[in-house]
Amino acid sequence: MGLADLHIHTIYSWDGTSTVSAVLKKAQQLNLQVIAITDHDEIMGGYEALQLAPYYGVEVILASEVSTSQGHLLALFIKSKIPKGLSLLDTLEHIGEQGGLAIVAHPANRMINSLSPKVVESALQHPIAQSVLVGVEVFNAGLVHTHSNRTALRIASRHSLAKTGNSDSHLLWMVGMGRTVFPGNSAEDLRQALLARQTEVVRKKGLQKAILVPHWIVRYFLRKAGWVSWNPSPNLPVRFSRVLKANP
Repeated sequence: MGLADLHIHTIYSWDGTSTVSAVLKKAQQLNLQVIAITDHDEIMGGYEALQLAPYYGVEVILASEVSTSQGHLLALFIKSKIPKGLSLLDTLEHIGEQGGLAIVAHPANRMINSLSPKVVESALQHPIAQSVLVGVEVFNAGLVHTHSNRTALRIASRHSLAKTGNSDSHLLWMVGMGRTVFPGNSAEDLRQALLARQTEVVRKKGLQKAILVPHWIVRYFLRKAGWVSWNPSPNLPVRFSRVLKANP
């Protein structure tokens, strides 16, 4: 069985605090077979990850967390940037045109720009959505208030959608805190598992919610000064250093 984290942010997101190389090193250490770099409305981090991934033995899916006009959506297996600000249905159409798949990110969470169950259910009445919207993030390790994870599970079960668990990592140590288990070990195996609704969720223990927000605030302002987590080489440990390209 393969392990994947399909919701990870890097410094290509305005709120990310780790370089792509640091994320890949962390994924390597955790024995994750597949990851998706899902920077907000951006795919440049994904392109960089695709170039570096062979050195770390991790397979990367080109992806993005898209800001639809109705809430956030994970776009996986895409080829180019998806326009932001469109309706959920129009966004799904763009993803489908690229042969991509979509997962609802942290639905019904009021602290984040999230899709509501009503919006998701309405979209699923359309054939386009039925073929592209394949899963729901039923466990998001980055949520301070996790009650919406239960709502997400109900949505996935009611509509027979694939269940995924992800970290929504904006901090390096968060990578892998939520994981999706799938038959096989490649990105293509994962794609087929999502389509066949054969994924399972792993909730990593040990996450200290009380320090999540203050830790991110500190790292965010350090990132603004150019200090980020990065990895100079696949064979070396991650360092916390000043990187001039920390704000692309």
